[in-house]
Amino acid sequence: MRASLAIGVSGVGSNMKALHAVAARGELGADLALVFADRPCPAVDWAAEQGIETAVVPGGADDTLAEALGAASIDLVVLAGYMRLVGPATLAAFEGRILNTHPSLLPAFPGSHAVRDALAHGVKVTGATLFVVDGGVDTGPIVAQTVVAVEDDYTVETLHERIKVAERQMLVDSVGRMVREGFTITDRKVRFGHE
Repeated sequence: MRASLAIGVSGVGSNMKALHAVAARGELGADLALVFADRPCPAVDWAAEQGIETAVVPGGADDTLAEALGAASIDLVVLAGYMRLVGPATLAAFEGRILNTHPSLLPAFPGSHAVRDALAHGVKVTGATLFVVDGGVDTGPIVAQTVVAVEDDYTVETLHERIKVAERQMLVDSVGRMVREGFTITDRKVRFGHE
């Protein structure tokens, strides 16, 4: 039986579209069952046009989000540009099954200005991290990371675009492995496959 995936979005949904494309080809091992957002946005409109169930949860209301995910029988939640913290009700209902991406090599540069902060520190490499969401901000167990070299002439915008490209591939590859092979989390270590 294929896994059911929910994707949280806040913008145009480039990561969502990448996951959808792989799922539509039958290569992900999961079906995109729900796209949710904290406000109306182009990604929700696109998902609705594709016939995917959508939910707009104003302000990311925790109880409402947990209820929407539960009603859709979701196996794995991917926050793909979703710009809200997930609340305790949703975290409890989907513990260990909510993923998020971040545009740095965590634990370096957490928070909402990671790319700017990395450039300000003069790093030579940065990248993207896929992690399991916990109660902190960008503190959960790391699933995967990908490295992006930082060139001297990069601006926040150009570096962020480079990171997004690398992040998208990492996300598609890692989510696919997680749903096809399963995964375990022990002592903050995420391992693919079942023990």
